[in-house]
Amino acid sequence: MTDTINSPDFPANNDPFGPFIEQLKPQNSLYCFSTLAAPWGLALPAMPGRLMLHVVMSGNCLITTETSQLALSAGALVLIPHGKGHSLKSAAHVRDVPFFDSGVKQLSPNLEVLDIPGSGETTKLICGVVSFDPLIGHYLLDQLPEVICLTADDYQDQAWLTSTLELIKREATDLAAGSETIITRLAEIMLIQLLRYWLTNDPLANEGWFAAMRDSRIGAALKAIHQQPEEKWTVESLAAIACMSRSAFAARFTELVGTSAKNYLTEWRLTLAYYQLKSVKVPLIELALNCGYESEAAFSRAFKRVIGMSPSQVERSTAW
Repeated sequence: MTDTINSPDFPANNDPFGPFIEQLKPQNSLYCFSTLAAPWGLALPAMPGRLMLHVVMSGNCLITTETSQLALSAGALVLIPHGKGHSLKSAAHVRDVPFFDSGVKQLSPNLEVLDIPGSGETTKLICGVVSFDPLIGHYLLDQLPEVICLTADDYQDQAWLTSTLELIKREATDLAAGSETIITRLAEIMLIQLLRYWLTNDPLANEGWFAAMRDSRIGAALKAIHQQPEEKWTVESLAAIACMSRSAFAARFTELVGTSAKNYLTEWRLTLAYYQLKSVKVPLIELALNCGYESEAAFSRAFKRVIGMSPSQVERSTAW
């Protein structure tokens, strides 16, 4: 008897996004604490595959992306989910300086400081770069908009967020023993809180894949795929779960998710196969059969197409 491709240990709840938020595992993070006296301008490079965070602790500034320019004041929280290049500056006319040429100093592998002295208005920022698990994480993160911005007014009644920010601010001011670890953990918690807040409150979270996950019919089929990937799902059986005809289900699934149910199921199974390869030694033929392939060669070709590397290139480790 072959082993099955098991899904991650998802929590049993009715939140369609809970499994993906639970599986977001920050892998690397770097935070910079900046004290900037106007005039100043910073050009941040693109960092594909990473989420970038800015917190305005005091003062004001502008953030400019490819498609927008936003004025930020104290308390503003900004996420750049896809790591695209952008600029931060004290005023629109100020020239940008590449961030790595700005005089930033690295205190440790996870902590930097930047001080730009002057007589103008002072702005204090916390800027972070975080990388998440690239496979499970992309289901959620790839759907996010170019920029997510919250002002202090947006979350003034959210005690969990204001208290987290206050703790980060206190640790950043003191930089006592253990502050780096505390800041890193608090910032990771804040990122998850912000993502959860956005999913609950932003109208854009009701479009595309997000809408599919919330849809009573397509969402039921997606939940079945996510939680029981080992089942021999067909379009017909998934349509039955959705209480729809085969043709109506296939069309609606593709419309909302952006790919066919068959392709989505294949990608999910291969993603889980990747994690199983990383964590334990599994004969390829067992993974191939459980993913619906009759040979190791066919499985390996599909695996490389979806995951971006061959099964033999996956680095095995004892934990995720």
